[in-house]
Amino acid sequence: MQKFTFDLKNLVFFLFTLAFLVFSGFVIPEDNRVFIQNLLNKHYDKDGQNEPLKLYELKITNNGFCRYRKVFANGKEEFFAFNLSKFKSMNFYGNTASGELWLHTKNDDVIVQTRKDKQGDVDSMATYLAVPLKNIDVEQLNELSERLQALTKTNLVAHK
Repeated sequence: MQKFTFDLKNLVFFLFTLAFLVFSGFVIPEDNRVFIQNLLNKHYDKDGQNEPLKLYELKITNNGFCRYRKVFANGKEEFFAFNLSKFKSMNFYGNTASGELWLHTKNDDVIVQTRKDKQGDVDSMATYLAVPLKNIDVEQLNELSERLQALTKTNLVAHK
């Protein structure tokens, strides 16, 4: 009976040690999608628009799409989307206080839709997506570029 108790104590100790190592011993890297979305939303410049914005949404989806929606105070809506497998490069025009991030695609891969505009609803394609940013430094832009490049190479993004 003592051997059984000793073996049971060892088993319980081993399981607690294993659980401790699994839950605290490994640093789980942040998902590139989450990092990109959080960085863009954190530094988004809502006041950097030509017209006053009522609402914006900037998302990186699980299936590798970058979606950007703007709703202006006058009711006009603009929607942009592209698959990150089509991402080619990025440029930042401005300074650390404010500027515009251009995400370039390989071809006319950015879907552009305008709704409730005075000139009518328009569907078109573009070669880049421009996102106004503020208070962002060079290191953050470099990391953003690296993570976008890494994300284009993952299996998460649908290559077509």
